[in-house]
Amino acid sequence: MINEELEEKCGYSFKDKDLLNRALKHSSWSFEHKEDPLLCNERLEFLGDAVLELASSVFLYHEYPKKQEGELSRLRAALVWEDALFEAAEELSLGDYLLLGKGEEQCGGRGKKSLLSDAFEALIGAIYLDGGFAPAEAFVRRFCLKDVERHSRNHDCKSALQELTQKKNGHLPSYRLVAEKGPDHSKEFVVEVLLDGRVLGSGSGNSRKTAEKEAAKSALETLKRKECI
Repeated sequence: MINEELEEKCGYSFKDKDLLNRALKHSSWSFEHKEDPLLCNERLEFLGDAVLELASSVFLYHEYPKKQEGELSRLRAALVWEDALFEAAEELSLGDYLLLGKGEEQCGGRGKKSLLSDAFEALIGAIYLDGGFAPAEAFVRRFCLKDVERHSRNHDCKSALQELTQKKNGHLPSYRLVAEKGPDHSKEFVVEVLLDGRVLGSGSGNSRKTAEKEAAKSALETLKRKECI
């Protein structure tokens, strides 16, 4: 069975297989199959988000005993943001196992960052309900709590870009929303970052904030290649 393959990758075997199935079920599938919308993975995503935050908080508390609360909060934010969760989802090839509606499938949903990061959180929630906090924490530690410093650097892209442009150019970048696409349950925002009216990069995400971080990351990569402003 294909879900048994995913269980093996996760290192966790579900007692209640329906929980795993629900974690993989996108709202577009439920809508197209006229299912109760409560049977999609959104409620599990909500729960998984809280479990992920607790597990990462416990890890950071013990891993960095000399860091203050503000620094711990910054590190936690870097571990639980969309990019980090998407990376973990890709490690599991999670997109291959999702249940998607035809429209979402045709729009490339299996590779969509926001969709995969949400499904990953739903998977955490499902493991928590099936086995409790210990296996959920073990899963989070295995897939999310690696390369803390690298995730922290990536998460701070907006600050890094601001510091770079101010130092080299004397001006601050600005962000412009250029598109808002998709249905309400699966919005995608597209943002450009500009310096003196010139586009430095663009990014997309399931929120404007995420799209701005992606745009800043793109701009930093471009500037790094050119080594100039």
